[in-house]
Amino acid sequence: MFIPCLQRLSLVLGFALFATAARAENWPQPDWHTQPSVESAALADLERYAFPSRDDAERKGVRTDALLVVRDGQIVYERYAEPTTAQTAHLSWSMAKSLLATTLGVAYGEGRFRLDAPAAQYYPAMAAHPQIKIGHLLNWASGLAWEEDYEYAPLKSSVVAMLYTRGRDDMAAFTAAHEADAAPGTRFRYSSGDSNLLSAALRGMVGEQAYADYPWTALFEPLGITSATWERDAGGTFVASSYAYMSARDLARVGLLMQRGGRWGERRLLPAAWVDFVSTPFAGYQAQLAKPGDAVPGGHWWLNAELPGSRRPWPDAPTDTVAALGHWGQGLYVMPEEKLVVVRYADDRDGSFRHNELLKRVRAAFAAQVQP
Repeated sequence: MFIPCLQRLSLVLGFALFATAARAENWPQPDWHTQPSVESAALADLERYAFPSRDDAERKGVRTDALLVVRDGQIVYERYAEPTTAQTAHLSWSMAKSLLATTLGVAYGEGRFRLDAPAAQYYPAMAAHPQIKIGHLLNWASGLAWEEDYEYAPLKSSVVAMLYTRGRDDMAAFTAAHEADAAPGTRFRYSSGDSNLLSAALRGMVGEQAYADYPWTALFEPLGITSATWERDAGGTFVASSYAYMSARDLARVGLLMQRGGRWGERRLLPAAWVDFVSTPFAGYQAQLAKPGDAVPGGHWWLNAELPGSRRPWPDAPTDTVAALGHWGQGLYVMPEEKLVVVRYADDRDGSFRHNELLKRVRAAFAAQVQP
């Protein structure tokens, strides 16, 4: 009897410490606390980079729509460029992939799937690819013959066909019909199709009735997100590759969840094992073949990891930085040790924006002020 009593006491004390720590932290419940920015040379340097004179005629240069910085659970910087405002539910583009991964993390904690389970177990259209596992899809390592080219190579682009032409009515089925050209789990190839296969698999995990509202009931509502819209294709599958919308303040809530290791207040929304998985580099990734500045793939999140034989993608950002990234300069950056979350919405078109340059300036303006 003595040992079980000690175990119960340990559990009670542990929960009490967890709850006390959660109450001592700043959480947006229901609204964000704000802390006025302190004018400084570093802040002026950040604004010169993020908000230069905007070229809306030629769409050239850095074109930031929104920039939001959260330090230790409080908004310390917020600025928008018209027509975007604090209330605008901005298109996330491929940041939707990381939103899907976070939604799947809740389902994982509920025991609804295993990473090593075949995707076909949850999405029968994948029966032709029985070796592809859920974990492979999360690492963009399905092995399917996919071409992720955009507007500069539309004729051979799998993603353009999926989103806009012959695949748009049922994007997951379109992806599942692709042949394999590598063994699953052996090669990284970025694929919006893999993301939509995961979205279709989520329906099989939670059931048809729950699926329509699952991102809201599982993730958005617990975080207090009210601005989210997520488009579905004609088959009713969430377009997890591309078409989620939410305000910068709401997207920052997802960042804060990740910054605090999957905790939200006194609730563990994401299992620690899930946060570890999505924050771990894909073992088959060959960093030496990447372009300078390309982040390292994790589990549908991007990492600033320094791998053997290569330098850190963003040398002026912490090694533990994880990010959700999207077309035309969208970014949600999470720096856990520095207690920073950065949201950037944008309309960059010419490739001149650099993640490292933004994060270097954010850290110069705000990281040193983080309290231990």
